[in-house]
Amino acid sequence: MEGIINVLKPPGMTSSDVVVWIRRSLKMKKVGHTGTLDPGVAGVLPICVGKATRLAEYITDQGKKYIAEVKFGSTTDTQDAYGKVIQETLPSLDKADLERILPDFTGKISQLPPLFSAVRKEGKHLYEYARKGIPIEITPREVIIYKLNLEQWYQGEFPKAVLNIECSKGTYIRTICHDLGQTLGCGAHMSYLVRVRSGSFKIQESWTLEEIEEAVRNNDYSFILPLTAGIDLPRVSLSEVRANAFRNGLPSRRDQVNLYEESNEPYVQVMEREQLIGIGVWRKEALYPHKVFK
Repeated sequence: MEGIINVLKPPGMTSSDVVVWIRRSLKMKKVGHTGTLDPGVAGVLPICVGKATRLAEYITDQGKKYIAEVKFGSTTDTQDAYGKVIQETLPSLDKADLERILPDFTGKISQLPPLFSAVRKEGKHLYEYARKGIPIEITPREVIIYKLNLEQWYQGEFPKAVLNIECSKGTYIRTICHDLGQTLGCGAHMSYLVRVRSGSFKIQESWTLEEIEEAVRNNDYSFILPLTAGIDLPRVSLSEVRANAFRNGLPSRRDQVNLYEESNEPYVQVMEREQLIGIGVWRKEALYPHKVFK
């Protein structure tokens, strides 16, 4: 059994909890997720099963899409609704104030990961330092915000905004919400978040844990997608002879490789008779094995 499952992670479970649940349900050990979602966040969490676990990095590297709610005037130590409120200010702002600064948060931006996060520093997660009250210097990281649109504005004592965000991997949405509040001078935190897309996996096509449980009971494993699902890499194909060479770690000249399309990407999906046999990498005019599925 191998492939990828588009799971709709419920709030209240960690990504690792979902992996454990899938392992138990499918009676398999080789299961992994493709990018952590905070326990309080719901949404798309692609889960790799069997050989697909070796493809997790290619799915993780792809862009994400979120719907986030921001509450202005309230700052928390975790930058989301699950943290301790550390400051409240009745804000004097309206929809136009937020719209004015949104362009400053698009494109390549420098982001300081939240202290309560799984980012590692000197071998430990940042949240481990935070829980012990140990001061630690956090290194900014560059992320890309492809799209940041205001979907809805709720005026009130503590105004709220619903944002549509498309971004690169490694982006902390709660930090965007926090930084919007800092820029507006009133503070803010992320009051709700759902991931609606991870790479090509969409929330409309995701499976709840209850649906997966029911399908397994009926011996229906149609929720497990093929290895090629969601991998945004060009494809090439090899003859039987060259495919065997690939499996044994040998390169193939460019004229021995059938190209599906011209591409400047160094990494490609390598197919034999429409079956994925591995990931290859171009070096000069030859295709070398990078990952091989035997």
